[in-house]
Amino acid sequence: MTSNDIQKNIENAFRTQVRKDKRVRNAYLLVDSDKLDISINLAEGKTGDLPASTAQPLHLASVGKLFTATLIGKLYDQGKLDFKDPIHKHLDREIMDGLHVYKGRDYSGEIQVRHLLMQTSGLSDVFFDLLEKLRKDPDFSIETREAVQWGKEHLKPVAPPGKKHHYTDTNYYLLGFIIEQITGMKFHEAMHHYIFEPLGMKHAFCFGFSRPETESPHPMAGLYIRNTNLLQIKGVHQIDHAGGSITAPLSDYLVFMKALVNGAIIGKETLDIMLSDSVNMGFPSIAFNYGYSIWKMKTIPVLMPKKTYSWGCVGVTGAFMFHHPLTGSFIIGSFNDFAYRGKALDFMARKVIRQLLKLQQ
Repeated sequence: MTSNDIQKNIENAFRTQVRKDKRVRNAYLLVDSDKLDISINLAEGKTGDLPASTAQPLHLASVGKLFTATLIGKLYDQGKLDFKDPIHKHLDREIMDGLHVYKGRDYSGEIQVRHLLMQTSGLSDVFFDLLEKLRKDPDFSIETREAVQWGKEHLKPVAPPGKKHHYTDTNYYLLGFIIEQITGMKFHEAMHHYIFEPLGMKHAFCFGFSRPETESPHPMAGLYIRNTNLLQIKGVHQIDHAGGSITAPLSDYLVFMKALVNGAIIGKETLDIMLSDSVNMGFPSIAFNYGYSIWKMKTIPVLMPKKTYSWGCVGVTGAFMFHHPLTGSFIIGSFNDFAYRGKALDFMARKVIRQLLKLQQ
């Protein structure tokens, strides 16, 4: 098979998947490999009455966490923090007071930066509870710091720090506050200063907090959970913050991933730590280990052989941003619907990576 054949197969599989599923309003896929001479950038469906465009700004949900983790890695490279630092070294007393009280014992002082990054702090997740309150009550509003306080008062930690992987946006709010404390900038300002501007990501911004250097003529694609466009919920950006918020066309996400892999943002030794310091995610994500916001495919004989190994980040609305080292490929996209939170990864593995591997044979 030729590169053109593989590109056609991937495009046909993508468009067929979107067109047969009425839940998917619009979807996007970029596959890029200099090694295989592959360059695909696809858009399918509509945003309102307008055809989907590859130049549209896309919010890839929790894929944004990898940007936050990378910025923390940047501060590590600069000697401004250590991954093993207790977080109270970088957070104020108001945030730390009663942050992690589990079975009558206060573990707040034992949480390390690395625990936040790899989702092992044991803290609860406020996101979906607060999302439901925002959705049901248009008069309800809450800021990110208040969201952390709300979690202290209404939810309970699930485990002592370092003992269990429990995915929570709360960890990444705290990382955002650490970034703000160290840099003296708002989170979105630091993201533009350290990531977007140096990489020339002129169309990237933090949803609800900033605007891009160059505005897009295209509308943002919707982001759906159970027929609700999250981006239209008043105040939802406050519970997004450093746990997501990154918005850009796929071409800008590609710029970021290439720079991350090639050592243009953080040192390769730092990236190695972010990859290797990892934990088993457990059910339902049993096929992955989790590093510093990095999902790593496990190697399972026959089902997931070594040649399929890839790593990247996932968003709950069927979003993904991955690097496949064997083929030198970058695979980025979204089906923009909660119904694809698992199916999107299956599509990436079966319909994209398996096709790319045909050029390695």
